[in-house]
Amino acid sequence: MATAPFANAENRAFGCTVLGLSVVVVMKDRRRLHRLRDQLAELRPAPRQLVALGEGEASIDGVELLNPSLARQRRQRSMVRWLMPFGFFAGMMFTFITDLHTFSFAGTYGEPLIGGLLGMGSGWMGSYAAAASVRSEADDRIRGLRNRLEEGSWLLVVESSPGQDIPWLLIQQAGPQAVVRLGEG
Repeated sequence: MATAPFANAENRAFGCTVLGLSVVVVMKDRRRLHRLRDQLAELRPAPRQLVALGEGEASIDGVELLNPSLARQRRQRSMVRWLMPFGFFAGMMFTFITDLHTFSFAGTYGEPLIGGLLGMGSGWMGSYAAAASVRSEADDRIRGLRNRLEEGSWLLVVESSPGQDIPWLLIQQAGPQAVVRLGEG
């Protein structure tokens, strides 16, 4: 199997990022879906991920590529790692640089600490707001795939490893209804 033309060692040395490709193959016949999945699994190197979806197969809600809420949760968790510490230090600094004594009952050291904790809480809330505000360009395609699944079709998620091509010829020979490209990742 050929690799992407930019996946050679020379381009990696220059800092080029080689990403894997994710596609979803829509099939009307379950036997042909299983045959295609088995053929793809036998390839060397095999695709990184092969997941069959549909009636009697895996649930679409368990695949992060096809479930925007899972992707949103992952974004929120990664954002909270830097927003909460930033919020803590911003809250402490705000307490130090302003001449407000809102929490003077807490004393000289307790007042900036309370300000830091409040800033940390706003960083936590901000991570939810920021993660929810990001809309994926694949949302419309995912909605179409969910509709196909509800109509009785089966889906095969094929994710290639970085630098590995998708076996397009093998997929075309299986006679899919559609092949939807989700993106690189």
